[in-house]
Amino acid sequence: MVLLYWDIGRMILERQEKEGWGTKVIDRLSADLREAFPDMQGLSTRNLKYMRAFAAAWPDREIVQGTLAQITWYHNIALLEKVRDPHVRLWYARRGLEEGWSRNVLAMQIESRLHDRQGKAINNFALTLPPGDSDMAAQVFKDPYLFDFLGTADPRREREVELALTDHIQRFLLELGAGFAFVGRQVHLEFADSDYYLDLLFYHLRLRCYIVIELKSVPFDPRFVGTLNMYLSAVDDQLRHSDDESSIGLLLCRKGSKIEVEYALRGFQKPMGVASWETKLVKDLPEELQRSLPSVAEIEAELSREEVGK
Repeated sequence: MVLLYWDIGRMILERQEKEGWGTKVIDRLSADLREAFPDMQGLSTRNLKYMRAFAAAWPDREIVQGTLAQITWYHNIALLEKVRDPHVRLWYARRGLEEGWSRNVLAMQIESRLHDRQGKAINNFALTLPPGDSDMAAQVFKDPYLFDFLGTADPRREREVELALTDHIQRFLLELGAGFAFVGRQVHLEFADSDYYLDLLFYHLRLRCYIVIELKSVPFDPRFVGTLNMYLSAVDDQLRHSDDESSIGLLLCRKGSKIEVEYALRGFQKPMGVASWETKLVKDLPEELQRSLPSVAEIEAELSREEVGK
């Protein structure tokens, strides 16, 4: 059907170029097609205009046949409406096909600019994993992660973030991407006569390994990497099966210096990535509005002064 719509769109474009077809002719064409094919859907004037735009956006039929014909027409319309760059549009089409996104999920991923975030987490995978595995692992993680489903909340403690994410586990898994299976939160490990608890534990079905996620509601601190490295060693010893690959760690902080993160990761033998997390609300505020809003510290200081004055 998508190829048929592309063919109709190309015909409209060619006739417009040769004969100067206008909107009225498209209206008449729509009426003629619906009369000739009364049982066929999608022949409205509006859809014919989409067909024309679709053919104009993709002049190469081989590209249409290779990827775009394998997703629905409504997915293609969403791509036309929301993405201008043809290379980015094709990227979303391929990812949507691979991961089975619905039209609504596709639109959400476009709005969150997934293509700008995918594969951007700072990591040491090239030094700690085989070449093929390191490339795949690098593409699994992104930076930043958008936890817009947390609403207007600004969690101060890691435990609050964990609870909020597990309360919205379906949205959290969608943000993590395809392949992540949730194992548990505050997963207990015991060694050296001490108890330790992993913030979040996942298993990745394509990488065939455990993913240990440590959440921080504060900026990056190099000491976090050492703790995560210890947890990975323990998971490999206590939970990893013989047919599993080496466990991978992901440290999520509020922000951090790229150079500081790279230096902190250097020398560790366990594969780890570091990325930031934020809410969509803050990201979407215009810069001038962000500057005009008081910080949390300023609000707390003002409230303290009010309490003293009472």
